[in-house]
Amino acid sequence: MSQLHDQNMFGVSGKIACVTGASSGIGRALATALAEAGASVVGVARRADALADWQDEKRGETAVVCASLSTQGGGVQDISETAAQVRKPFGNPDILINAAGVNLRQTADDVTHEGWAQTLDVNLSVPFFLAQAFAGAMRQKGWGRIVNIASLQTERAFPGGIAYGASKAAIGQVTRAMAEAWSVDGVLANAIAPGFFPTELTGPVFDDPKRASRNAAQTCMNRNGELSDLVGPALFFCSEASRYVTGQVLYVDGGYTAK
Repeated sequence: MSQLHDQNMFGVSGKIACVTGASSGIGRALATALAEAGASVVGVARRADALADWQDEKRGETAVVCASLSTQGGGVQDISETAAQVRKPFGNPDILINAAGVNLRQTADDVTHEGWAQTLDVNLSVPFFLAQAFAGAMRQKGWGRIVNIASLQTERAFPGGIAYGASKAAIGQVTRAMAEAWSVDGVLANAIAPGFFPTELTGPVFDDPKRASRNAAQTCMNRNGELSDLVGPALFFCSEASRYVTGQVLYVDGGYTAK
């Protein structure tokens, strides 16, 4: 069968995946989707009970690592220890999805040094150093997929989002830099920038029906996102179908950035 018509190009069966932030929201949705598609998935998050709840869904071959992702405190050594735990169940990941994140929603006048450092650490430093920890084995294998989670704030400025926006703008650049560094060895790096989706991070937005409706009206499709809308783009980036796509930020936003 021609590869042009080979549906297996979009398959991830037999691949090993690591998904951070797997206990809720986007991370959980993508971890579940990969497991259902046949990948062996290691979910990483800081809440053991929520991770156990995800794993109890019994959707494919899964394992969990309970860890508070940070390069502060013990520094990169902590990331190395987490990476070692991720490798134990199935081996080094072929796929890494960096979905863990934090948004403190501090205004420019209220941003603290601690809040700034935490936001940049979790949203930017952790994705890079975790990717670095796995990239060597991916390069030796000649195949790897890194998917970072960007944001509308990768391009746009929102109220109360100066630290978060800075971290997500940087994720766009670090994705391009990962691609430049590792793609020649078959390790592709891309990012998904979701629009407005109902998650714990966006709880304050969706708790305000008027605000949620206003956001929906600003899209070309006149609706906010559903987590299932992210599955197709993620599987594309995680599969052979994206073999000539790297260093890109794909906005999955219902056309919000097109208006």
